[in-house]
Formats: sequence, C-alpha cells, structure tokens
Amino acid sequence: MELQRRDYRMERPLLNQEQLEELGHWSSAPRTRQWRIWFQCSHARARALLLQRLPVLVWLPRYPVRDWLLGDLLSGLSVAIMQLPQGLAYALLAGLPPVYGLYSSFYPVFIYFLFGTSRHISVGTFAIMSVMVGSVTESLAPATNSTVNETTTDAARVQLASTLSVLVGLFQVGLGLVHFGFVVTYLSEPLVRGYTTAASVQVFVSQLKYVFGLQLNSYSGPLSLIYTVLEVCWKLPQSVVGTVVTAVVAGVVLVMVKLLNDKLQRHLPVPIPGELLTLIGATGISYGVGLQHRFGVDVVGNIPPGLVAPVAPSPQLFAKLVGNAFAIAVVGFAIAISLGKIFALRHGYRVDSNQELVALGLSNLIGGIFQCFPVSCSMSRSLVQESAGGNTQVAGAVSSLFILLVILKLGELFKDLPKAVLAATIIVNLKGMLMQFADVCSLWKANRADLLIWLVTFVATILLNLDLGLAVAIVFSLLLLVVRTQLPHYSVLGRLPDTDIYRDVAEYSEAKEVPGVKIFRSSATVYFANAELYSDALKQRCGVDVDHLISRKKKLLKKQEKLKLKQLQKEKQLLKQAASSKGASVSVNVNSSLEDIKSNDVEDSKAKQVSPGDKLEDTAANGQEDAKAPDMSTLKALGLPQPDFHSLVLDLGALSFVDTVCLKSLKNIFHDFREIEVEVYMAACHSPVVAQLEAGHFFDASITKKHLFASVHDAVTFALQHPRSGPDSAVLATKL
Repeated sequence: MELQRRDYRMERPLLNQEQLEELGHWSSAPRTRQWRIWFQCSHARARALLLQRLPVLVWLPRYPVRDWLLGDLLSGLSVAIMQLPQGLAYALLAGLPPVYGLYSSFYPVFIYFLFGTSRHISVGTFAIMSVMVGSVTESLAPATNSTVNETTTDAARVQLASTLSVLVGLFQVGLGLVHFGFVVTYLSEPLVRGYTTAASVQVFVSQLKYVFGLQLNSYSGPLSLIYTVLEVCWKLPQSVVGTVVTAVVAGVVLVMVKLLNDKLQRHLPVPIPGELLTLIGATGISYGVGLQHRFGVDVVGNIPPGLVAPVAPSPQLFAKLVGNAFAIAVVGFAIAISLGKIFALRHGYRVDSNQELVALGLSNLIGGIFQCFPVSCSMSRSLVQESAGGNTQVAGAVSSLFILLVILKLGELFKDLPKAVLAATIIVNLKGMLMQFADVCSLWKANRADLLIWLVTFVATILLNLDLGLAVAIVFSLLLLVVRTQLPHYSVLGRLPDTDIYRDVAEYSEAKEVPGVKIFRSSATVYFANAELYSDALKQRCGVDVDHLISRKKKLLKKQEKLKLKQLQKEKQLLKQAASSKGASVSVNVNSSLEDIKSNDVEDSKAKQVSPGDKLEDTAANGQEDAKAPDMSTLKALGLPQPDFHSLVLDLGALSFVDTVCLKSLKNIFHDFREIEVEVYMAACHSPVVAQLEAGHFFDASITKKHLFASVHDAVTFALQHPRSGPDSAVLATKL
C-alpha cells in the first residue's frame, strides 16, 4: 500500500515530564492484587473453577451432533489406525514390551478427552518421549543376553517407566496449578527444533539393532550415542539377512504408500492406512512363512489380552528419576502446547497453557498408575486428525475406545509381527523431524544467533544425551539472551530534514546531527548487566574523552588552589614584615586584610558548593554579578578543550524498567557531563519507568522532572533555546 504525501502541522508547547503530568492528570495505575481473588469463595467462583478444570463440561453439552459427529468418528478411526502400530513400535523405543505401548495409547488419551482444551492434538505415544524414557530404562535396568533374566528385566523396566510417568504427571499438574505454563516461553522455537532433530537422530540410531538384528550392549550417559554407532558399525558383519530384508521391504512399502497419499490427497476422504496394512501383511507373512524359525527374524511375541490392574508407583525410585522426570515433563509440554497453539490459531479458538499442563499431567499421572509410560502429542497423528475432519476431543475418545478393543480382543493376533517392521515404521515416521536439518540453511540467512542456539542444542543433545542436552540448551539460550542485551545497538541520532523524526546518522545519510546537541540512544533497556557498557558507549560516541577531561580539570583546579595558597602565604609574610616595622596601626590593616582574604575564600568556596538545583532559583538574580566576575574554573579559563555540543539528550524510549544500578549510572552521567559544562536531558520515558525513577529517589534538587521531556524533539528544541555556556548558566538550560 503506497502512502500518499500529506503534511500535518500541530502547534503545542514544549512538554517536560512535569508539565505532561499536569496536562494529562497523571496518576500511578492502581495495583491489582490477584491473590485476593484466589481466596474468595462463592458459588459462582466454585462453578467457574470446576468448568475451568473440567473443560468437557463446557463444550460437550453444546456439541453439534449433526455437524461434527461424523467427522469426529472418521477422524478418531484414522488416528486409531495410526496409533496402533505406533504404540507397538514406540514401546520398543522405551525399552518395554509392545503391549505397554497399547496401554499408553488408551488411558492417557481418554483422560485428555476430559481435561484438555485443544480440539485437534492427538495425545499418546511419541517418539521423542519414548526415546527419553528408553534412555532411563536402559541405564537403570540394562538388558542382559540371558533369556532367563529377560522377564525380570522387563518387569523392572515397566516399574521404572510407570513410576517415571507418575512423577512426570506430578510435575506437570503442580506446574499447571501454580500457573507455571509460561515456562515454555524459555524454550524458543530454534531450541525445540534443534532438540527434536537431535532426538530423532537418537531414535534412528536406537532402531538400528532391530533393523540389522544385532545384540548390542546398552550405553547410558554422555557419548552413549557415539558408542552405539561405533558398535553397530563393528558388528555389521553379524547382521541377520532375513531381518534386514524384512525391514527394507517394509520401509519401501511405507514410503510408497506415503507418496501415494501425498499425490491422491485431494481425492481421498481419509489417507490410506499404510502402517496398519503393512503391519497386517507383515504379520500374515511372518505367520505363514515362519520368519522367526526359518530365518531368525525377531518377532513381538506374546501380547496378553485384557487390561492390567492399577499398581502404585515406587517412591524409592523418585530420587533416581526426578531429574529425568522434570526434563521429560518440560519437553512433553513444550511439544504439546506448541502444536496446540498452531491448531488453535488456524481454527480460531483459545488454548489455555496452564490447563494443558494439568490435562497432560493427569494423563501421565493416571496412566502411570495403569502401567503406562510418559506421553505427549504426535505431530503426524495430529495432522491426520485435523485433515480427516476432526473437530473436537471426541475424535481422541473414539481412537482410545478403538485401542481398547484391540487390547481386549485383537492384540494377541500381532504376536508374529516382526520387530524389524516396527523399526521401519519408526524410521519412516522420522522423515518430518529429520527434514528439520534444513533449518540450518534458513537460520543462516535469517538469524545467526538462533542458528547458534539450534547448533548448540543439537550437538549437546547428541553428545550428552537427552536430559543433559536439554539443560545445556536452556542455559546456553538464557546466557545468549543476557549477552545480546549486553551488546545492544548504540546510536547517535540526527534529525531528518523538515521533520521531528530522529534516526541513526550512521544508517540514514540525510539524518544530520543538530548543532550543539548530541542525541544518544540504546536499543535495549539499561540494567545491571549493561549499565557500565551504556556509559562507556555514550562517552565514546560523543567524541569526547569525558573522564580524561574531568581528570585534567581537577588537576588544574588543584594547581590553581596551590598557587593561590602560595600567593596568600607570601602576602601574609609581607604583611607581617610591614607590621613589625610600622607598628600597631599597620597591624590593624594586616588583620583586616587577612579577614578580607578569608572572607573572600569562604565566599568562593560557598559559590563552588552551590548545586545546580540552587542555581535554577538563583541564576536570574546573580547573572549580572557573575558576568562581572569571570569564573576561573571553566574549561575555557583553564585552557582545556570544550566539547562541540552544549546539551546531551538521552533517548530512553527503549527502557522497559530501571534498577538501582541504572539509576546510579544515569546520575553519574548527569554529574560527569555537567563537569564538562554539558547539560543533560532525558526523553521519551514510559510511565512505569518514570514511576520507578520516582520510587528510586532519582529526582532531586539538581535533577528534576524538568530535565525529562515527552519526546526527543521537545528536548532538542528546548536545548537549542537554552544553550549552556558555562557552569553557572545551568539555570538557563533547565528553567522553563
């Protein structure tokens, strides 16, 4: 849209902060005390709290059955068809028997149906969460080559995973109840994408043993991924040919079905369930050909039908799992809320981040009691749920009921399913996350700092494992944020011709500095981490070595005082000699002369001690007397170079808050520049910043609100009307 040239003119007086407050009748905003509302108790508040914590009571009574039910049914069945093979496969990622993936696809999904606020995300097993759980189970309950101990190891891992799920749920529910949903804001998009990319590499490597049919040692801790890759390369000659062929064929079939779905997307009401068809076909071929007995292909094995009884978690394991549980809780919530907000923005509804924490936490908490491992939401299933016509959480409830049917009746049919097919399913589904490597090129062009976060997150997660990698990524991201605030863009501003707009003279060739006025701006707020850097940059950009000039001035003044003292002592000696030769009459004159000198010295010292605030009141009356008696303490009188500007304007529009260090730094700036006969003004402060300046006792007799202007142009115009020629003319620079 092209802007039409339209000139506008507005006549108004110059406004400093004092006049602005009087004109606008300014008063500090009333402070809201949210905690008072929390302790109020009433019928309406109890009902509102119930509806907030149980959203299904809000939307289900108003559910339009005719319009949405068919779409939710088809969507739920489509998601369940994907959920079945993924549940079986991701249980292997977690180091658990496949049936526990089915449990984790039923209980948490139904709980989220009751408590969740997102209509489109598909909660359940997720590759990243599963591999994080797998790193815990393998480190605390390592696998053995003995078949006898396999059952014991599986039982120990199930207890670890379910206890971990309960602990994750407790973290998420607790954070949600204290409104800690904002914690996800510290996980930037480059951090999350770098982390999920590294986790997808971890998932890929973890499935190589199923693809090649290898028996590998379990590694945990830093560099475990590197050790696993090296061992896979070392044992490649021991690969089982039948297992490799099965995995390759299954992978090719899955890729072809996905390509076919992409081409026929417009013509198909629902995508072709390639994963389910592959699992059914592979199970049938394995049963008919006897892949396990004839070719040594490892299969899923017995899947017990029915649900398991709830089991209490083991509190003795909490101390070992607390660090991993917090990392899994944060990652799971970050993935769920990011997807939830994407779909909410697309379909025009709101997702409550705190309630999402509670819903996801309850899903993990209750699921852990029923032998589930931690879950989150899956991007691929969520996209299918949306594209298949899903409108509400009813689709999730339908998919969970279908999984319940499989658990009760159909699960035992998959006992001959080769594990290599599940591994191929996992690897093919990693395509979307592995494509995130393209972020390196896009971030290189868009933002190098975000690229650095992505790379550090990726490398740390690869080398240090998932839990330590996440901690390193968050710490590095916060440190980089601090460094970026310590290195803002400092600029000297100039005025664009025939406007009241001021821009950086280094960027705008037509922006010219106002003669006699220096305007300085920082792109970031000033606080304890960068206050000293702000002062240094200001003095450097002004082109005057302020500290050196003040030091030379003090030395010369001290030299003057010494010369004056020597001269006074000489006069005293001369007077004493005259008094001794001429007698008492001269003595009176000597005393009177000494008294006159002392009184003059006292008056001089008092004159030096007068603060700029007192000068605001006295200058008009004493200006003529000061003109008759030139001040020998000025830079010109001392023979020192004078700055080429008489006023300094600090554009503080970027300040969002001030702390005590910032207040001291600003006061020092006023003091130092006044020492070199430059008056300082501030401009464009926001009201909260002004209130903080007042609370910090920044304003006093020497720095008043008359030094703070509504805009940079007001300050510049005032400075041009009241140029400061010396230390005693500070009044003219500030008096309105």
